[in-house]
Parts: sequence; structure tokens; C-alpha cells
Amino acid sequence: MSRKKVLPLNTGVTIPQIGLGTWLSKPHEVENAVEIAVRNGYRHLDLAMIYQNQDEVGRALKKVIPSVVKREDLFITSKLWNSSHQAAVAEAELEETLSQLGIDYLDLYLVHWPVAFQPGQGLSPKHPTIEGEVHLDTDTSLVDTWKTMIKLKETGKVKAIGVSNFTIAHIEGIIKATNVVPAANQIEAHPLLPQDDLVAYCNAKGIHITAYSPLGNNLVGIPMLTENAAVQEVAKKLDATPAQVLVAWGTYRGYSVIPKSVQESRIISNFQQVELSKEDYEKVSAIIGPKARRYNTPVTYKPKWNINLFDEEVEKTATHTVKIL
Repeated sequence: MSRKKVLPLNTGVTIPQIGLGTWLSKPHEVENAVEIAVRNGYRHLDLAMIYQNQDEVGRALKKVIPSVVKREDLFITSKLWNSSHQAAVAEAELEETLSQLGIDYLDLYLVHWPVAFQPGQGLSPKHPTIEGEVHLDTDTSLVDTWKTMIKLKETGKVKAIGVSNFTIAHIEGIIKATNVVPAANQIEAHPLLPQDDLVAYCNAKGIHITAYSPLGNNLVGIPMLTENAAVQEVAKKLDATPAQVLVAWGTYRGYSVIPKSVQESRIISNFQQVELSKEDYEKVSAIIGPKARRYNTPVTYKPKWNINLFDEEVEKTATHTVKIL
């Protein structure tokens, strides 16, 4: 059983350090995964409208609240999707999320990406003239969206607000404009993408970091980090799984970590929190080599998001940049 460690947010509440991720889970698997997770001690669930499985999560919650856990003992995060960044539609999406989940508030609501899509045309609106691209909303700024999030928090339906996939410049822009500091920034974080500058900035501002894809993912056809020889070596030494070692790398750095699994044995083992020594942490950190590797860059999606979010090499040909103000 995990030590059930919790970490502080700048709102005065705590977030459980290990949570269940639900991204890239296949339909009809999430309901079972969430129920298994909660029955085995998980209290932190990470969700999003775009995962298109919140209704399944809601069915699982009905099975475990209140028989296994009280609602107030769960920490439930969801995320505002790109097509609802606009003030006129954001609250409707929040209401839809709450309805799908069968609950009346979220513990944390994040702006999923620092990019807006045209509203009213589904989750992935097609560009009217450019084949294979989504239709970006280049008028709504990050500051506009953050002001909308601040208003959503005032409704009481959201206990804390934060961001996801935001860079230092993105966060700096919204704080300067509103004086409201995000409670969290959820980012892709693993030994190939340590993002030390961003981590240091968030730590200095009191912004909690949640790590997604702590094991890598299968989006770009390169090996998962669980297959790395150094990770496997440390796992063998600690009598742990490679996934446990990668989760522990994130917790060593002070993150909350949300590994995704739908298999009961892995859901349970991912929660068995192991701790790395400094030596083991440095050995795993060293796998980065000369260049960081990001698994999740939307300019490579189909349909393509024609926008430079992180200034990665693959994004240099994108037409648009993030509108902060």
C-alpha cells in the first residue's frame, strides 16, 4: 500500500502524491480501472473532457461513493478543453463535466492547453480551408481564458484552478495580468524531459507540478521508458517494477504523479510507492543523454495543431504562436 503521501497546494489544501491517470485509456476500461484504484487506496483521479470517458468515471464513482470513500476524501481533477476557452461556453463545459461525473464540484480544474479552438464545432473543429488542421481561435488569449477560470472558481464548483502544458512565459503572462497564481501546472515529466527551468520557476512561485506520461507513451513510436536498461537495473536492485522506479523519479522531484493503467496488477503496483536513493535518482536521471525528448507535441497530431507551443524543433515551421495577452 502506498504511504498515502500528500503535497501542499498554494490554496491551503493537499493533493495526494500518486493519482490515477485516465488519458489514452480505451473505451469501457476506465470504469473498472477507477473502481479498482479507489478500492485499493487511490484518492487522486486525473480526468479531462477530451479523454471522452468521464461518463465511465462517473459510473465508477457511483460504485465507490459513499460505500468505499466519501466524496470529500477524493481529489478529482478535470480540464477545460480548447474549444471552451471562451467566456460564453466555459461554464457549460464545466457543468457537463460535473454532470458526467455525478458530482457537484471539482477539487482542481485546469486549462488543458495554452491554445484555443473555435467553439461550437465539436472537440476538434476542422479548419474551413486548410485540410488536416484544426480551426484555431487566434483571438482568445491565455489571459482571457485565465480570467474565465477565475470566475469559474468564484462559483464554488471548482475549489482550485490551474494550468497544464504551460511554459514559464505562459504562466508569467497570466499572473502579471491577473495577480492570480495557478495552483498547479500539469506537464509531461519524466527522465527524458526534466524541464529544470520550468520546475524551478514553478517551485519559486508556489505552483505545484503534476507529472503526466511518467513512463513515456506510445504516441510517437519510440520505446517506453520502462524498457530502458538503467531503469530496469534500478528496478531489479530495489525489487520494484520499472514503472515504480519512474513514478519514484517524479516523487523524488516533488511532483504528484499520475501513471495510467487499466490492468489491476499495474494499478496496484504503481501505487506501492518506492523511494529512490540519491544514487539511484541520478542513475535514472542520466538516461536523458545530450537532448531532451518530448513525447507529446500537438503539431504532430492528426488533425494538426498549427501552433508553436514549446519551441521544439518540430514546431519551428508552425504558423501560429501562443497568444498570451
